[in-house]
Amino acid sequence: MNRGVFVKPKDEKKELVIKKQTIPLPLNGTPSPMLAERIAGYPENRRRPVNKTVFRNEYFQLTYDTRKRSMAISSRGDLVYSAIPYDTARNYIQRASIQYLLHPEGIRRYIELHQSTIEKYLTLSIFQVTGNRVSETSFEVKQAYKAILQNPLLEIQVAGRLMQHDETGPLSANLAGKFLFSENAKTGIAGYLSEYLKFVVQAANSLPLMIDGKEVQFLETGEENQQLIDQGLTIHSDIDSALSLLPQEVKQGLENALVVADSASVVNTQPLLRSEYGEELARTRENYIAHSVPPDEAEKYFTNVHSTENRNLINVVSDAHVKEGPLPFTNRHFNIMAGDMSDSHLTEEEIKGIYLLGNHDLTDALPETTDFTDAKWQKWEPFFNYEWFKELHREPDEAWYLLPTGDHDFYEAVKSEIAPRFPKMTVLNNESLVYEGVRYIGLTLPVALVQRKKEQQRFILRTLKNLLDTDKETPTVIVSHAPLFNELSLLPETSDAYNKENTCGEPEIEKLFAQYNIIGAIHGHHHIPASSRRFKKTAFAGKRLFVVCSIYSKVNKGFELMSLLHETEMNK
Repeated sequence: MNRGVFVKPKDEKKELVIKKQTIPLPLNGTPSPMLAERIAGYPENRRRPVNKTVFRNEYFQLTYDTRKRSMAISSRGDLVYSAIPYDTARNYIQRASIQYLLHPEGIRRYIELHQSTIEKYLTLSIFQVTGNRVSETSFEVKQAYKAILQNPLLEIQVAGRLMQHDETGPLSANLAGKFLFSENAKTGIAGYLSEYLKFVVQAANSLPLMIDGKEVQFLETGEENQQLIDQGLTIHSDIDSALSLLPQEVKQGLENALVVADSASVVNTQPLLRSEYGEELARTRENYIAHSVPPDEAEKYFTNVHSTENRNLINVVSDAHVKEGPLPFTNRHFNIMAGDMSDSHLTEEEIKGIYLLGNHDLTDALPETTDFTDAKWQKWEPFFNYEWFKELHREPDEAWYLLPTGDHDFYEAVKSEIAPRFPKMTVLNNESLVYEGVRYIGLTLPVALVQRKKEQQRFILRTLKNLLDTDKETPTVIVSHAPLFNELSLLPETSDAYNKENTCGEPEIEKLFAQYNIIGAIHGHHHIPASSRRFKKTAFAGKRLFVVCSIYSKVNKGFELMSLLHETEMNK
């Protein structure tokens, strides 16, 4: 593979041609007439400049954020999601509940795929409750597994827990309340879930919405509607199959008159209210003693039940942080790896595509020996006296904010060490490569360097000017490990890692984006769960750009970029 040029095989499809586009954007946060009418119907909205109520019932509300022009579902305060302290699975369980409404048979297949994983959790759950150790093939485990399949609200919860397991690693705390029917009935989650399902069905039938369990999107009239409709619950969704499986009291809550057979067990769908149990819950949380095990330590006890094969034509992935063994997926096509794939000197001879340098790649490139007289350290000697290099070897977390900007000679040394480990990939250290008619510019941004924002953004501007040169027509995607700045980042403002200062402060960068056919940006670094989202469309420099961040997990071996490229082509 030549530097900066990817030569595709002759049997590959014709290259994708995407023309420069500028899409007019709304200049303010004015909602649509239908939303405006809804907002006007709630008198309290007159006193609220930002979060306007759009729809509500006894326990939940749908609000419209006038600044972000986005909607969100939230509890009205009295309803408790879970009596389990520090239960972090709410979004996963809500997503599972939406998928259950749409595809109950799909949730069942997901449960059955993970049967061995569930049985392991059940043995641990039974031990937590009784102190007795039972085998995964024991009668007690078989009965507990059967109870999950017989109780849809528990089945939904377990599916959500498994989504969390697949994405963030094994669970370990309070397993009995999460997996055993008898203990789960005490947590209040079934009641929360029952009320949540009631609300989303009411909301989706009152407004043109798409609800996926985490995000809510308003369905404007346009070509993108069908894609949104397919993603979640809408007024067009057929949920009859799911309703026929849910407990009688849940269906009644959804105002459905279907008659069902008696449930295998009595389901506790009584909501857990803070007004009734608040003090008791506060004491439980205050006296809670964490006994969880880090996912990395528990991982070895579980088997990955998912296929490792990935067939994406242009596969975007980052941050696998492989600590031992080979790359955890296979892909025979073109890969865009946005850094930090290895923490173990990983070598992968067959993977093809481009690779960006992340902050963990900097330490992974260094010799494993601590003997600085060893010949392996010779190439690194020019950097020995830098404080950031000393910290990089001693305490990497203390080195990140000290790192030089991406045009330092150090990064070329890192590239020379990483590149031979991926011989069929091109490591882009402030370089570009054209594949299938799209130019990918790889900027070396291992970390954000917010405290030196001006210096960092001058480097970005200088490098982009050099690489864009005079070609203003070729569709271009900017790839980096850390995002360029907040405007082109998938990191939510609610994240602890979010820094409101990391905005684009260099007007010339925005001018470049406007003048050239830059269609999107790809980054990694921030470990945003793929279930949260892997891409968005955003406004920058007077046009719509896509932003992709695809963090590796067992259930996310990469994001198919071709869908966004084709969509961009269709909208040209």
